[in-house]
Amino acid sequence: MNNSKNILNYMFGKGAIENLVEILNKKESENNYVIYYIDEYFQNNKLITKLPIQNDDEIFYVGTKDEPKTQYINKYRDILIEKNKKTPNAIVAIGGGITLDTGKAVANLLTNDGDAEDYQGWDLVKNPGIYKIGIPTISGTGAEASRTCVMTNEKSGLKLGMNSDYTIYDQLILDPNLTKTVPKEQYFYTGMDTYLHCIESLNGEFRNAIGDAFSQQAITLCREVFLSDDMMSDENREKLMVASYLGGCALANSFVGIIHPFSAGLSVVLDTHHCIGNCITMNAMEEFYPKEFEEFNLMADKQGIKIPKGIAANLDEEKYKALYNSTVIHEKPLSNALSINFKDILTFEKVKEIFQRM
Repeated sequence: MNNSKNILNYMFGKGAIENLVEILNKKESENNYVIYYIDEYFQNNKLITKLPIQNDDEIFYVGTKDEPKTQYINKYRDILIEKNKKTPNAIVAIGGGITLDTGKAVANLLTNDGDAEDYQGWDLVKNPGIYKIGIPTISGTGAEASRTCVMTNEKSGLKLGMNSDYTIYDQLILDPNLTKTVPKEQYFYTGMDTYLHCIESLNGEFRNAIGDAFSQQAITLCREVFLSDDMMSDENREKLMVASYLGGCALANSFVGIIHPFSAGLSVVLDTHHCIGNCITMNAMEEFYPKEFEEFNLMADKQGIKIPKGIAANLDEEKYKALYNSTVIHEKPLSNALSINFKDILTFEKVKEIFQRM
C-alpha cells in the first residue's frame, strides 16, 4: 500500500500572485536570496514588475523550445554552486510544465549528490529539496501538483522524471489571470494533458478510490471547458486551472497508460513537445480508448483545433526502432494499461503501425 502525498499549501484566485512577497517573508532561512526560474515568454512582460525581486536574487529565464534535459538541470545546479548560492531561501518557478519541472528538479539536485540522470525513476531522491513555490501560467500538465519532474537524458534516450515525494511543491500560487495570454492552440493542447492522463489512469489496473475521484472531477471540468462555446472565458480558465491541479493530484495516486509512453517516444526521437505529442498520439489510440478517442475529437472540433497528422508516417527503419525503444522502456504505465505482458501486444511491428497512424 502506497503512502501518497499531495500539495499542502496553495492560494487560488485572480490576483493571487500578489501574495508571493508575503509568503517569502514568512519563510525563515539563514539566507534571504531567492532563485527564480521564469518562462522566457515573460522576460519583457509586466509580470516581472509584480515580483518581489531583490538585488541578491538570481533569475533564470527558461527556454521552452526544448523540454527539460538532464544536462540543462545539471548546468543550472553548477551555476548556483559557482555563485555560492546553493542554499536559497526558496526556489520560485513561474511558467508552464517545462519551467515548473525545472524548478522542482534543481531544488532536488541542490540537496542531493550526483547528477539529474541519477534520479530518473521512482523514489531515488533521498533528501528533501530546497523549499519551492510553483506558479503556473498555463493549465493542463499538472506539473504544479505532481510528484515528478520529467526530463530527457539524450545519451540514454530515457524520458523519465524524478518521481519522489520530495519533488512536490511546498507552496502553489494558482492565479487564473496568468493564463489570459496563452495562444488558443497551446491552451487546448496543454489542457488536454489533464484530460488524457486522467482517462489513462481510469482505464488502468493500478487504481484506487482517491486517484479515481481526482481524475473523475478533473475530466468533468475538462468537459465543461472544452465542450463550451468559449474555452478561454474567465470562468473556464479558472475551471481548467482547478482541473490541472486535480489532475496532478491524480497522478500522485495512479499511473498513466499507453498515450504518454508513445508521446515520450515522439519527444525523444522527433523532439515533439509533450502536450501536442499527447494529442497527436491520441489520434492513433482509437483501439485502446474508443469512447475517449471520440470525445477528444469532438472537443477538438468544437474548439476549431486541427491536430497535426503524418508526423511519423514515413520514417526510416532506424527511426522506428528508436521510437519503439523510447516507448516500451516505460514499463510501469504500459503495465498499468496492458498488464506486465505488454510487450506481447506492443511488438515492434505493432508499435511501428501505431506511429504510422499519427
